[in-house]
Amino acid sequence: MINDIYFQKFPQLESERLIFREIMMSDASDIQNIRTDKNVMKYMDSNPHSTLQDSKSFISKNIETYTKGNGLFWAIIEKSTNTFIGDFAYWKILIENHRAEIGYTLKPQFWGKGFMKETMVELIKFGFTHLNLHSIEANVNPENESSKKLLYRVGFRKEGYFKENYYFDGKYLDSEIFSLLEVDFKYS
Repeated sequence: MINDIYFQKFPQLESERLIFREIMMSDASDIQNIRTDKNVMKYMDSNPHSTLQDSKSFISKNIETYTKGNGLFWAIIEKSTNTFIGDFAYWKILIENHRAEIGYTLKPQFWGKGFMKETMVELIKFGFTHLNLHSIEANVNPENESSKKLLYRVGFRKEGYFKENYYFDGKYLDSEIFSLLEVDFKYS
């Protein structure tokens, strides 16, 4: 379990413009705002949060995942305005394999400003140095060009393309797997 091995309290981190803190129930309306936005959900392959309760259940599940030692879910806060702008998670953490999968969302009004790259650099650095990860994985909808560009920019490489390996909304979907080894990550 990651929380027994690495930290007793949820790790709060900072970068130049951002704070990364534990997700809280008070974030439910922001989570709902992101997860009902058509532009965000276009490639998520999951149902939008049509009610505030959907977002509260989502947060509850992620808090429980941390409590059980299987994942970390951060709120991304823009420092200068103290505004919730997105989220980032390590989930499917496999301690025995030193591997984890990441997921992330960002409010569209903050796209194209370098916030997610800044987030990725800081939290990937944390994964390699504090979670003792050897590799980090991202599962991406093949049509999500922006996410793929971001992953390439921080050093990820495409490892595979899976045909119809995911079933959602009445159809089988493809996915691409990207991976980053610690040895390939630039800590700058």
